[in-house]
Amino acid sequence: MSKTQYKKFTFGEHLTDEQIAFFNRNGFIHFQGFTTREKVDEILRSTENLQKDWIENKVEKIKGVPIKYGVDVTGQTIVHRFPFTSQFSEPVKRFIQDSHFQELKRLLPEGARIAENEKDGVIFNHYVNTESSNFRQMGWHTDSMRDIFYGKKIMPMLNVGLYLDDSSESNGGLRILPGTHRQNIMSMMFRKAYFLNNGRDKNEMLVDARAGDLVIHDGRIWHRVAMAPVLGEASRRRVMYVPIIVGAYQPKSEQSRTPLYHHFQKLVK
Repeated sequence: MSKTQYKKFTFGEHLTDEQIAFFNRNGFIHFQGFTTREKVDEILRSTENLQKDWIENKVEKIKGVPIKYGVDVTGQTIVHRFPFTSQFSEPVKRFIQDSHFQELKRLLPEGARIAENEKDGVIFNHYVNTESSNFRQMGWHTDSMRDIFYGKKIMPMLNVGLYLDDSSESNGGLRILPGTHRQNIMSMMFRKAYFLNNGRDKNEMLVDARAGDLVIHDGRIWHRVAMAPVLGEASRRRVMYVPIIVGAYQPKSEQSRTPLYHHFQKLVK
């Protein structure tokens, strides 16, 4: 059984000193009820429309980043992983431009920005556990390792997750190792086998979230997504991730090459 006890917060107009201290100490922070059910539903509808368009037009990549397809509980083709979502969805774009969301930049050094057109942009992940699913779990990894594949120095970053479904142990759930954002480079590279290791860690923390919650984690922290212990509709889990980064601006274009780390993501099923 993963640990589940950690303090959850409510977001006001601004981040508080207590919230900033909690994040700096643990490498993550959880805000309950950050957005409304209405806005969650708007985002979900927009991604369903985008999914239909990409499937009909057989879109394989966006700016060099592969779209991950799979099969839903009904046997229909679905998109499991949407890159650069905010560039195709007005509800997503409005969400990340909101002043409350922009306040989160304070968790990083001055000059932090939303990587809407960098890395993989705003990512929408759709997990579902079926016999033929292509996206049921994600093994241990850190997000900051992407910088190495880009030939860059590892820079501070945030991955900001908006939960669009309830998420708990019953449908898999995010597991993190608190405090590992302060590890050295050797530990970040070799502590676990990237994506191949799906095993439970005695120190992992289960993030138990509800639709509309916001969970932020430092890009250097070790985390995984566990497979749901059930099949079908009850296993569905949708989360949108918004990267906030610092450093030189490196936008993507349709001529961009597929990053090397996406070859490792083929291991994620």
